[in-house]
Amino acid sequence: MKVLVVGGGGREHAILRALARSPQQPELLCAPGNAGIAEEARCLDVGAEDVDAVVGAARDEAVDLVVVGPEAPLVAGLVDALEREGVAAFGPSGEAARIEGSKLHAKELMNEAGVPTGGHTVLRSREEALDQISCASYPAVLKADGLAAGKGVIICASETEAREAADVFFTERRFGDTQVVIEEFLEGEELSVLALCDGENVLPLAPAQDYKRIGDGDEGPNTGGMGSYSPVPGFDRAETERIADIVHRPVVETMKRRGTPYHGVLYAGLMLTEAGPKVLEFNCRFGDPETQAVLPRLRSDLLALCLASREPGGLAGLDAGFGEDWAVTVVLASAGYPESSSKGDVIAGLDEASAVEGVEVTHAGTARRNGDVVTAGGRVLNVTGLGPTAADARRRAYDAAQLIGFEGRQMRSDIAARAVDSEAMTTEGRS
Repeated sequence: MKVLVVGGGGREHAILRALARSPQQPELLCAPGNAGIAEEARCLDVGAEDVDAVVGAARDEAVDLVVVGPEAPLVAGLVDALEREGVAAFGPSGEAARIEGSKLHAKELMNEAGVPTGGHTVLRSREEALDQISCASYPAVLKADGLAAGKGVIICASETEAREAADVFFTERRFGDTQVVIEEFLEGEELSVLALCDGENVLPLAPAQDYKRIGDGDEGPNTGGMGSYSPVPGFDRAETERIADIVHRPVVETMKRRGTPYHGVLYAGLMLTEAGPKVLEFNCRFGDPETQAVLPRLRSDLLALCLASREPGGLAGLDAGFGEDWAVTVVLASAGYPESSSKGDVIAGLDEASAVEGVEVTHAGTARRNGDVVTAGGRVLNVTGLGPTAADARRRAYDAAQLIGFEGRQMRSDIAARAVDSEAMTTEGRS
């Protein structure tokens, strides 16, 4: 088979590697890819968000399947456009992808499906925002209604901070011309559960935890994600299925009833509150950087699962098997991220890091210039350590990450620390 992966980040690099392990031995292409992906797949000079160009490239290359990585082309209707041209695609339709494209739409869908989530109010203007802010409870969360690359969320500890956030959304228009959702601040521990869907069935993958803030101890502004790990202590297959029963399956059933069946990956970002799991957000694609920790542990054929997800009821009776190993992913970001990014800085140590046993290095924002690999985005590289324990995987990830250097490199030092602590406590309890 010939498979085209759309996107050029760490998530897409991880997807390509998982597809390469398929017994079907597909020929792999990527649009547009990056410096690391180019070493493992043929890259096409096509932007991921250029729907017409992607459709044209898929048709010209006579690909058998297109796997769409990022959310923007999904929300823009890339899957619909491909299917109209007779090209098979993995991912939701544009209408189904609105579950990520609009926070308000997602809230309405959850309400209809009976899925637990935080209370919310819609703000349509700065004046309306200031009225609501004055009577809100704090802390509170303000979110851009549309896509914002994981950065359109501001957590406000006070009314003063909320007023400043209102200016960011409505005066600066940092995230475009958007409505804003102000919602209840949920306390607890976060969990990410990705599930494959075929319009009827839901097949949850191994859960993961990610780290959204730029700094250690969850300090600083939100990013697209600074690290992740999988599995998550306390969430075995039975518990993950229970979450899918509460969160994913009601949504899939509701969307089928609405006539907009959901095919592809449905990502649920959850807060584990004292009242049970509540949805923070839904995404219409593989999470980033969760995918970089989840897919290296997948033992099933990802290509077969993607093909089955396209068919109504195609996942019935199938399984997603995972190894017993742990995976810890550390993100290396460029100077200025998340407010900006430094491009063109030469990256050293890639070969040495990739040679470390039990380590996978995936490229996110990289390019090649004059024979060197250089930075080309905010999140530059993902270093994933694999091992029999959380401590082993974490040590390998950080040992390898320390071998990589570039100007202004940013890296959190506490990724998976709590998983290691939890593991140690469990071991002590058994002894």
